[in-house]
Amino acid sequence: QVRLEESGGGLVQAGGSLKLSCAASGRSFSNYNMAWFRQAPGEERTFVAGVARNGGITYNTDSVKGRFTISRDNAKNTVNLQMNSLKPEDTAVYYCAAGPPSAIVFRTAYNYFDWGQGTQVTVSS
Repeated sequence: QVRLEESGGGLVQAGGSLKLSCAASGRSFSNYNMAWFRQAPGEERTFVAGVARNGGITYNTDSVKGRFTISRDNAKNTVNLQMNSLKPEDTAVYYCAAGPPSAIVFRTAYNYFDWGQGTQVTVSS
């Protein structure tokens, strides 16, 4: 089990940038697949981006590829999400999640066993 804590959310104008960070505590962080999900009011939690333990990266191509970049630092037990060219439709609570090691980055929430509390991102038009 790993404890996750997100930071870096806030209010930004459309076209701006934010960097989200997720700090993990617990052993064997490098063994986990890590991902970012987001949930807007009244909507389901959806996959944003993920990074496997072997470094393989997957993005939700339709919505964020080319604008968001996920990275992990196993030495610091952190996973980051750099968000550029933000749009009002990116407004949501963003969650960090940890999942079992796999060569495949899963896009569904039930594949992840630990979650952070979330950080609010609001993009104004």
